Amino acid sequence: MTKTHIIIITVVSAAIIVGVMIGVSMMNIPGKGSAIGVVEIEGIITSSDYAVEDIKAFTEDPGITAILLRVDSPGGGVAAFQEIYDQVKKASVVKTVVVSMGAVAASGGYYVALPAEVIVANPGTITGSIGVIMEFPVVDELLKKIGIDFEVIKSKEHKDIGSPYRKMTDTERRLLSDVVMDVYEQFVDVTARERDLPLDSVLKVADGRIFTGRQAMNYGLIDTLGSFEDAVLITGELIGTEYPQLVYPPRRLSLVDLFTAPMEQLFIPKLSYLWQ
Repeated sequence: MTKTHIIIITVVSAAIIVGVMIGVSMMNIPGKGSAIGVVEIEGIITSSDYAVEDIKAFTEDPGITAILLRVDSPGGGVAAFQEIYDQVKKASVVKTVVVSMGAVAASGGYYVALPAEVIVANPGTITGSIGVIMEFPVVDELLKKIGIDFEVIKSKEHKDIGSPYRKMTDTERRLLSDVVMDVYEQFVDVTARERDLPLDSVLKVADGRIFTGRQAMNYGLIDTLGSFEDAVLITGELIGTEYPQLVYPPRRLSLVDLFTAPMEQLFIPKLSYLWQ
């Protein structure tokens, strides 16, 4: 390792340490008004780790009065969004929780919003899509054409269920359909319970279709229409402050960020105020 490499590593390490110290110190900056922790759930939900960690941290932080979830997600893996839902549910017991829906908050993106005290969507937000889907390719015909075959040794007949290398049997299709329908029923039950809607009313719209924010409000799936700023104001009203202070979790850095992003964006958590 050259002297230049050592210097670069030392500088980067020092910057990270300083950034972490700044992030920690800024998480509870006293300000005019009450602090609202903002958790952003964006993109396809493949993991719950960061969202759960941030929601839990804000829930346990005495300096945070409320939690505002900004959801912009088309859904994702069932287990991941159910874990986020569970953490939001726990948070709602001790803190005011409000959801602001962005461009899309559908399927699992809608599921995670359900425990909130107030769900706010833009009129054109794509939401709903209450349903479950399982799909995978079948390439056996293609493999036959190019002369590739697969030998499978399995302990029981359903161990390779869903294999792309052969067609599914009727029995396997029924088994997987039962799995999908069980998860679907969980989704419907949670929606009916959290939104305080009759089960029959939810079933009428829980066929996988999407809605605009305005349509979703007509069906009782959300509470009101508005932007992120509106959601901030609503949260402020719920906790009794005219000057809500927004606190974001410390930014998680990648190695690429260290060399491409401006330093102030890397190490200073987003902190903003909304004034009436």
